[in-house]
Amino acid sequence: MPTRPTTRPRRLTPLAGAAVLLLALVPPAWGRPGPRPAAAAGPSTLCVPAGTLRGGHGERASVSLCAGSGTPTMALSAPATCHRPGTAVRYACATSGTWTARRDGRTTATGTLPGSGPYPGPGTYDVTADVRVRSTPGGVDLRGTVHARLTLTAPEAAPTHRIEVDRHTLRPHSTTTLTYTVARDSEAGDGSARFGVIGEEGSGVRLATADKRCVNPLVGRAPSKTRLAHSLDCALTDLQPGHPATVRVRVTLGPACSTVVSKLGYWMARGQALYTGGMLAGPTVGCD
Repeated sequence: MPTRPTTRPRRLTPLAGAAVLLLALVPPAWGRPGPRPAAAAGPSTLCVPAGTLRGGHGERASVSLCAGSGTPTMALSAPATCHRPGTAVRYACATSGTWTARRDGRTTATGTLPGSGPYPGPGTYDVTADVRVRSTPGGVDLRGTVHARLTLTAPEAAPTHRIEVDRHTLRPHSTTTLTYTVARDSEAGDGSARFGVIGEEGSGVRLATADKRCVNPLVGRAPSKTRLAHSLDCALTDLQPGHPATVRVRVTLGPACSTVVSKLGYWMARGQALYTGGMLAGPTVGCD
């Protein structure tokens, strides 16, 4: 069987070497394709092993911490895999608990598991979670603390909506009118949004408005006509860039203080996808 001749590498003469160097320096516009730009970081989920919980009878649970980034909200979860004692069998188990994210030693977000909060932007976060892991088939019920460092690279999503209010302080034994401005500053989405204003339940605060787009929400089952006096729900359907909506709310306080928070749920259409919205937290009006 004939053998293939071996081709020895040729040594470049100084002149040939110079030619190769020159070709390497030729700009892409001269005929050589340049490197493709790196893809922009978009919405994604990052999962990192966070620790293993162990029980007194050989049961184990390997817990990860996962964070979503690149959207207005950051979803955080703690998926876990349970290990059956004395075997190599692994199976999924349920997790719950609370989490805290810190950056440069400062707390940036807290919440429940699974849960979400405003996306704080790219960076490295130390996430600590107090978790409970359970699985009925394996008889697993473990509690403990896990930790992970999550480096998120997606840029903050450009804001599309905003909420402003003209006052920031309430006083007991008074009625104050708050003027909220709800704006859509992006061409994305449409003019539909649900605007909520909520006081502290049980404080005696009462929220009212003459705006026909707003109601105190009904609770209970028909024929109940009980409404939540400490909350208003407003259906806004005409939000357009440059044309914000204005909602005036009367807040009546008795002897007890109550803060008033505001929230906005808005529509960001993506075909027939089930979840096509976003949530925005507005300013909190305090009380002293």
